[in-house]
Amino acid sequence: MKTLKDISQVDFNKMDGLVPAIIQDAETQNVLMLGFMNEEALAKTQKIGKVTFYSRTKNRLWTKGEESGNFLNVVSLAVDCDDDTLLIKVNPVGPVCHKGTDTCFDETNSGSEIQFLSYLQDFIDKRKAEMPKGSYTTSLFERGTRTITQKVGEEAVETIIGAMANDDENFIYEAGDLLYHLIVLLAHKGYRIEDIVRELKKRHK
Repeated sequence: MKTLKDISQVDFNKMDGLVPAIIQDAETQNVLMLGFMNEEALAKTQKIGKVTFYSRTKNRLWTKGEESGNFLNVVSLAVDCDDDTLLIKVNPVGPVCHKGTDTCFDETNSGSEIQFLSYLQDFIDKRKAEMPKGSYTTSLFERGTRTITQKVGEEAVETIIGAMANDDENFIYEAGDLLYHLIVLLAHKGYRIEDIVRELKKRHK
């Protein structure tokens, strides 16, 4: 898949101005539904950050959730190798299907808790790319290696203190801070949490 940077990347000619759009949950990685977009629908999706389809039955643009409030908030857009199919990762608000189910395939949209780490890495990578003002993560990237490594060290100490004090609630809280700052450091150095996983897999016998 190629990240969609410009609408001109997409070939709308093969299906009379339409392309299929696969909608995938950014966190669970489950496929939620399939819809169709024309150029105008894709442009609106990019503009408002909510998935907008072209309704073939109503012959108009249709923003998913415009009546129910169950919007599909866009996380990323990609186009396939033939430039004629979109993959849109989203954060869904409520059930996706009009029948009230999590997906249009009558599946439960759930995943392993560990999958959230990959989602968090994507979020932090996005912060690094966009550097929005007022973001704590942005401020860490702006301050650089010294500040980020210092935060990793501080949170490691706090995690140890929580463990030694048998304060389970604080231990888990501080371990969360430690892991977050470690992922920020990985992103700062051009790596991802998956790189650590690969290293651990190499060691595992």
